[in-house]
Amino acid sequence: MKRLLWLGVGLAVGAIVVRKLTQKANEFTPSGIATSMSQSAGGLVESVRSFVDDVRELAADREEQINKAFAQGELYVDDEDGPDGQEGKR
Repeated sequence: MKRLLWLGVGLAVGAIVVRKLTQKANEFTPSGIATSMSQSAGGLVESVRSFVDDVRELAADREEQINKAFAQGELYVDDEDGPDGQEGKR
């Protein structure tokens, strides 16, 4: 009876190993590589799209600040430091 149990366990483990190896081998076929590349490209496109949206939002906020200062007749002062650590332009 023990032998039959261990035979079943061995068959189950063997089937799982073969299945995982087959899946891994399919990743290195031309279609598997193409799928991986398309998923990577899709992620890159989404990252770029998110970055562009963030830049547009921040630019709109800054434009609103500048327009508000102009409408009030005030000199717009950029309170944030510039990229070189100096104070912003006035």
